[in-house]
Amino acid sequence: MGLPALEFSDSFLDSPDFRERLKCHEIELDRTNKFIKELIKDGNMLISALKNLSAAVQKFSQSLQDFQFECIGDAETDDEINIAQSFKEFSQLLNTVEEERRRLIQNADDVLITPLEKFRKEQIGAAKEGKKKFDKETEKYYTVLEKHLSLSSRKKESLLQEADTQINKERQIFYDASLEYVFKIQEVQERKTFEFVEPLLAFLQGLFTFYHEGYELAHEFEPYKQQLQFNLQNTRNNFESTRQEVENLMRRIRSAEQDFKAPGQWTMEGFLYVQEKRPLGCTWSRHYCTYEKGTKMFTMSNSEFKSGGKQVLNLKSCIRRRTDSIDKRFCFDIEVVERHGIITLQALSESNRRLWMEAMDGKEPVRATTQIGGVNSKVQRLMTSVFAAKAPADMDLDPDTWDNKTITSGLKNYLRCLAEPLMTYRLHKDFIMAVKSDDQNYRVCAVHALVHKLPEKNKEMLDILIKHLHVVSTHSQKNLMTVSNLGVIFGPTLMLYPSVEPGWLQATYDGKTGLIPDNYVAFF
Repeated sequence: MGLPALEFSDSFLDSPDFRERLKCHEIELDRTNKFIKELIKDGNMLISALKNLSAAVQKFSQSLQDFQFECIGDAETDDEINIAQSFKEFSQLLNTVEEERRRLIQNADDVLITPLEKFRKEQIGAAKEGKKKFDKETEKYYTVLEKHLSLSSRKKESLLQEADTQINKERQIFYDASLEYVFKIQEVQERKTFEFVEPLLAFLQGLFTFYHEGYELAHEFEPYKQQLQFNLQNTRNNFESTRQEVENLMRRIRSAEQDFKAPGQWTMEGFLYVQEKRPLGCTWSRHYCTYEKGTKMFTMSNSEFKSGGKQVLNLKSCIRRRTDSIDKRFCFDIEVVERHGIITLQALSESNRRLWMEAMDGKEPVRATTQIGGVNSKVQRLMTSVFAAKAPADMDLDPDTWDNKTITSGLKNYLRCLAEPLMTYRLHKDFIMAVKSDDQNYRVCAVHALVHKLPEKNKEMLDILIKHLHVVSTHSQKNLMTVSNLGVIFGPTLMLYPSVEPGWLQATYDGKTGLIPDNYVAFF
């Protein structure tokens, strides 16, 4: 099987498959380079070591026999087959004349060593320089891209536009380096089919004149030589005729839009950054993703240009993420059959997100407005009524007079006005240490143990409050009060503390500032 084909359009996707195919060509060039070095070494030995000429010819012949000539593509032309077979023919011929050693091999350096060295340095060397530039621009581009995607959407529009301009410039530089590298690799692979073989042919032709039986051997070799020269000339002519077309194709690809849907088996494919939630926050990792609209099959490969596991999922829905709901740009959420909850993805640009949304039949988000806090004046009246000197111990609150928002704000106001937070200052750091644990079982057990260390009255009050909040959370589909939202609302009140510890968030709600842990769900 020949070398895999390289397409200029693959430079824009920069997929793991493209990198693997590129690697195959790089390995082949390295192998060819090493072989040329060995061949030059053997040729010099043949020229300088007359006494060891026989041994040198045998090694040289064996090297030709072992080398497997590879051409681009699966199907080889007759010319390529003959060219690929030529080394074995040369080896057989050298074995025939091995005993006909001669003292001098004139012009061997000019017809053999110099062209091979020139090809290795000028062609393979240029390909290696192209690889260095490509690797450098790859690292630079993806580093700048990750910084760019980390920009807050709350930055000034002028700064965001400037950042977009800069990333577009870096992306173009990366694409140019990729296209030029692919072009050079293709050129070297094509050139080696004639520039590599021709010096060997010339060397053999010159060698015949210095053997007693050289003319006879040359006569016998003539038909094959003519056929091979015909094959080489055909290959050269084909290269010259198609080279300009390939260059024009490269220019057209270079001038194409950066965000476009390349033809392929997938409805949409490319890199996406996937949000992965952790106990103390979240991280974003780069995945190569594909989507097939007919089957709604969505795959994610956490590759980073290396072989990695692939997740195959079935899409349920896709919704654009509002910028005011997340501190990232170009985000959208998907629901899949295999997972509970949503997966948040970040595209590489706004136009890239649009292409993903169109492929997945994505929808715009529905804006919902929820009011929680009560009016301060009504809250103050409630507090005055409840804590009046003549107020009964068990007061029934008239729902026509006191709405839920006012009662909730009154409860929080009461908890904030305590001399010490309900969770106490004494156990504050212990709660922090417990919640920082990555082990969920340990975290829950530790928090449970600490709750039982609270003063009896605090524990009784906390028990009443948590049971009530649990009832509230069971109606989250209507009131939007999920466990997480309740943690944000009541966390600052329960865990008031004057300083912010690592792993905790300082939150302000209803004009009051306090702390909540990153994963506050452990308390509920």
